[in-house]
Amino acid sequence: MIQDIYPDHFYNQYRPEAVPAADSPVVLIRGGDILLKIDEEGKLDYPRVKELAGLAAARPEALTYLFAVNEEEFFLADLYHDLPEEWTAPEAFSWQPLNAVRRKTLFPQRYVMALFTIIHLVSWYRANHYCGKCGGELTNDVKERARACPACGNKIYPRINPAVIIGVTNGDCLLLTKYRTGYGYNALVAGFTEIGETLEETVAREVMEEAGIRVKNIRYYKSQPWGVADDILTGFYCDVDGDDTLHMDTGELRYEAWVPREEIILQPQDYSLTNEMMRMFKERKEPR
Repeated sequence: MIQDIYPDHFYNQYRPEAVPAADSPVVLIRGGDILLKIDEEGKLDYPRVKELAGLAAARPEALTYLFAVNEEEFFLADLYHDLPEEWTAPEAFSWQPLNAVRRKTLFPQRYVMALFTIIHLVSWYRANHYCGKCGGELTNDVKERARACPACGNKIYPRINPAVIIGVTNGDCLLLTKYRTGYGYNALVAGFTEIGETLEETVAREVMEEAGIRVKNIRYYKSQPWGVADDILTGFYCDVDGDDTLHMDTGELRYEAWVPREEIILQPQDYSLTNEMMRMFKERKEPR
């Protein structure tokens, strides 16, 4: 999955005192694009502080610490600084649409994991420029990863949406779906947890809503951060309970079927919890 970068290590501790070095990777955003270097083989790299000399948005005082991957500390350039029209990106770097680049198969994996987390954090920073209580301008908290309002003391933390991925089994068949719009490959039943609901209740409700069937033997598998949607995904397997006649939610799905293990077609990328759960079932390794 996207976070499986061992022996590399992702450090998410917030370090506001961190000082960027000349070789520190810098996240530079312009509208919906990010400045990256991607070669013909899919090798991904980020611009460094030393490559952005003279750019006001990349001066040390304008950089916000994000996280570290191994010894490399990533910084976010000032999102609210307008890039000068005449500024030219460093050689071999180009502006890449965030929504498109996340769908590419890139390497090294540690930089792809960084990219997914960058998308999550950029979304949060962009959505929290002003205080929702008093309208004052927010600043970065000096102790923790939060946006703080100097006027009223309100604090806003990164938004993390809990969601479930559900592998519904029926003997040697797995319930596969395809979304009506957007992602075109095989998927599993999935959905967000509602207020006042346990994760297990979310599983039962989402299966009923998307497939019209009841489930039993709900068992936890694994979790995954999914920064491109601000999610924390929680994977569960469960068994159909009684009638297995499917009643597809046509508003959300365009395909839904019980598929035998040997006929399951996996997604082209091995990034997602969904794909791993399909593969585990296909290989008879799912928890029972």
